[in-house]
Amino acid sequence: MTDRADAAGVVLAGGRSSRMGAPKAGLEWHGSTLLYRATALLRRTVGGPVTVVSAPGQALPALPAGVEVVEDPVEGLGPMQGLAAGLAAVADRAETAFACSTDAPFMHPAFVARVLRAFTEPGSDRTAAGEVDVVLPVARGYRQPLAAGYRTALHGLLTELLQKGDLRPGMLLQHCRVRQLDDDALLDDDGLARVDPGLDSVINLNTPDDYAAARRQPGPEMAVECFGALASAGRRDRRAVHAATLGEAAAAVGLVLDRHVVAALNGDQITRDPQLPLVAGDTVAFLSADAGG
Repeated sequence: MTDRADAAGVVLAGGRSSRMGAPKAGLEWHGSTLLYRATALLRRTVGGPVTVVSAPGQALPALPAGVEVVEDPVEGLGPMQGLAAGLAAVADRAETAFACSTDAPFMHPAFVARVLRAFTEPGSDRTAAGEVDVVLPVARGYRQPLAAGYRTALHGLLTELLQKGDLRPGMLLQHCRVRQLDDDALLDDDGLARVDPGLDSVINLNTPDDYAAARRQPGPEMAVECFGALASAGRRDRRAVHAATLGEAAAAVGLVLDRHVVAALNGDQITRDPQLPLVAGDTVAFLSADAGG
């Protein structure tokens, strides 16, 4: 879909939600969990480390290989404390990071890439390339600090503000060079406009009704192809399917992701992880893993 951005990913797992009755991180999502989807999506989007920030003592569901975990040192201080911990954990390996919450199941790699690109391009606000600390989407009528880009060096400033009792995201923004991207600026990117015209990437699930409605939606549409020995029994032609995960895409064409089958995502990433999140516009090619396909 997009070139991998030279940036890190930070996912705030959050604790128990009073309105949900359980931690959002472990809520089921198409055979996986919301947290697995968020971390796996960033793993396929950014080139740097992906780190989950958990609440103190929080038990997390299974995570993709290579995803790191850091524990929030103080409970109850809100997302800015988690953001500070996450940025500090990756600051020695990446200059920028995309930070998101675990409850944004429609996040698209094209949205992440659009936000991160704003760090290196001139802005309409007369800020020059490289002169931005925070890239803040203002999408669907609201600021989106948990679907935003941050300089990882901000972890020190965040810690100082938290020690003073400034817990709101807006307090950080008062001390930073901020580039805001409204709907028009976001959708000026042709790739994002094509795959996420409604900016569903920023939709959060805050209530059981939100979760139920989101879970009822069909998976995103993508193209599936089968090659070699798998291109039989009516599977030869490329076709569109709706699938939220690689396992669902395989099932849609009558396949099981076992040791005999491997998938190529968008022509490069080779995998057989059935929980790998898929998004609108993806192309999945299934090949036989036996005898070179």
